[in-house]
Amino acid sequence: MQRGSNLPAVGVYNQALVFDLIRRSDEGLSRSELAERTGLSTQTLSNVTRRLANEGLIEEVGKVISGPGKPRTLLALRPHSRFAVGVHLDPAVDTIVVVDAAGEVVARAERVPDAPDASPGELVGRIGEGVRSLIVDADLPRDLVLGVGVAAPGPFDREAGRLLDPPLLPAWHGVAVRDELSRATGLPTLLEKDVVATVVGEQWFDAEHELADAMFLYYGAGLGLGLSVSGAPVHGRTGNAGNIAHIVVDPDGPLCECGSHGCIGVVMEAGVLLAQAETPSTGGASGDATSQLERLSALAAEGDRGILAALESAGRHLATAIVEVNNLLDLGIVVLGGPAWSRLGDRLFPVLDHWVRTTAVSTSTEPVHLRQSRIGADSTAVGAACLVLDEALTARTSQLMIRG
Repeated sequence: MQRGSNLPAVGVYNQALVFDLIRRSDEGLSRSELAERTGLSTQTLSNVTRRLANEGLIEEVGKVISGPGKPRTLLALRPHSRFAVGVHLDPAVDTIVVVDAAGEVVARAERVPDAPDASPGELVGRIGEGVRSLIVDADLPRDLVLGVGVAAPGPFDREAGRLLDPPLLPAWHGVAVRDELSRATGLPTLLEKDVVATVVGEQWFDAEHELADAMFLYYGAGLGLGLSVSGAPVHGRTGNAGNIAHIVVDPDGPLCECGSHGCIGVVMEAGVLLAQAETPSTGGASGDATSQLERLSALAAEGDRGILAALESAGRHLATAIVEVNNLLDLGIVVLGGPAWSRLGDRLFPVLDHWVRTTAVSTSTEPVHLRQSRIGADSTAVGAACLVLDEALTARTSQLMIRG
């Protein structure tokens, strides 16, 4: 548990720490409970909570009587005190959400990605218009919107806020998303890799800090793995950590563009699974990734034997990749989410759970636990918005620095 400080120079840290404890409590916390958890003096805590209340972030929500003495006054989050926008750039569909300070979605929109020959100005301009429209349509006070978080596949240049050459987003190659979108919206903008954004989003709802050491499997148009170690998302040296698509799980499997056979990324592609099923009703692997996923999901729901067999095999191979990563990092919890997972997870989960628990390659001394995303199909867009909330409202040790 993080402790506060009574030094006058660290008021920002104390304020963020107290706010974080209050927002993670379902019913609210009293000042005495906050003092016990933070170690702050009565005077410091009184000053901090007064500032938070004056800024509209918290409010008194009632009193609780517990034994002799004065009733405890509970302090709770005011969810609509602040808002953040999240944008998920995805090969199949761009998703834009607005969340409140609790991380709950208050507005949402989807848009079909632009053509590959669209100019950077057109790309950013249309996303910017989508952001502005969503804020207006939701009737949100502009001054309460903290900023925009953008989540996209890597690789990207973290320092420059520029996408490099993500293979599934050719139109966005070389686009300086962070600065251009900030100019288009007039809002501070952050750019992060999609799987890292998903980590931050899931942790925003993790009141008990159960996901301090965990991995987050994103299954959409691509496959990625976000990581959390000791409560912090793993960015990597360049910000591009999380690529697992080229872990070979089936040497006799389909050919990957990298030249290897049986990489987990290609094994899990909807088109590959349709072709593997060899069922006349699949229509082969024709169509784009979105239509392939819809066909695959519909046939699975109908109980098509070929599709179910293909998903059984895919679940077994995916378990191998997950176990190998866990052997390396010993994290123990796997959160599962993303657009494809939301369609296929009901079929894949029992298969994946069985093979993760029984595979002979696991070296873990304790069971690996699987759980569904708390956010659902929009986990990455919500995570992108939570990046903004996290940046603005979470206590960081860097805030403890005293500058002359």
